[in-house]
Amino acid sequence: MSLAGSDPDTALLRLARRAAHMAGDLLLRGAAEGRPTARTKSSPADLVTVHDHRSEECVVRLLTAHRPDDGILGEEGGERPGNSGVRWVIDPLDGTANFISGYPAFAVSLAAERAGVARVGVVYDPCRRETFTAIRGQGAACDGRPLTASRVDRLDQALVSTGFSADAEIRARQARCAARVLRRVRDLRSSGSAALDLCWVAAGRLDGYYEADLRPWDHAAGALIAQEAGAWVGAAPGAQPGGALTLACAPALADGLRALVGAE
Repeated sequence: MSLAGSDPDTALLRLARRAAHMAGDLLLRGAAEGRPTARTKSSPADLVTVHDHRSEECVVRLLTAHRPDDGILGEEGGERPGNSGVRWVIDPLDGTANFISGYPAFAVSLAAERAGVARVGVVYDPCRRETFTAIRGQGAACDGRPLTASRVDRLDQALVSTGFSADAEIRARQARCAARVLRRVRDLRSSGSAALDLCWVAAGRLDGYYEADLRPWDHAAGALIAQEAGAWVGAAPGAQPGGALTLACAPALADGLRALVGAE
């Protein structure tokens, strides 16, 4: 796998990686200032801080300076159309609740899409100084080292992660699903960051990950990275990864895990 070269996707990757590092370092400086004040968005569990906005502004400023004609979809800033054929999907702080509490599991996530398909993905974990990258068709890497997803082939040997919605009713359904999953797998985790969980599937640190009620910025980069590392990435039958269900896992676990969580 090579992430070097002069093709258009490689240029997008380099820009995304630079933007993610700038924003991630900004978040680390913000975290060092102490526990930030948060406000709620859609529910008491749906939080945002000034650092979410500063991180997104940092990313957008760099992207537009180099590619002013690109479209942008950001978690905090909404959607801005473009005419270049490229759209950036940005999560400036995935894991806001963790960030607020000083729990070191949050990330900056950027994907570049063409015709609605992610071509490039970058997820930067500033706490671990790890940068996960992928170009469609060229594999995935962490700090330049190729990634290979798990080859675990039995659910009872699988370490699986999930996440929970900010919506109370959806959370209740997810809790029931988690109880069902926990009886069938080796163990269950919840990091609080969809982007990191998807990258950890790519790295083989997790054998599987599933979550409902995600938004495009939650999974756009991480799903590409997991897929390019050889993970099975999908959703409920006939659906695309997204709001209803996003699932990434070792290929041999796909049928069993999808059947187990598909009724979530």
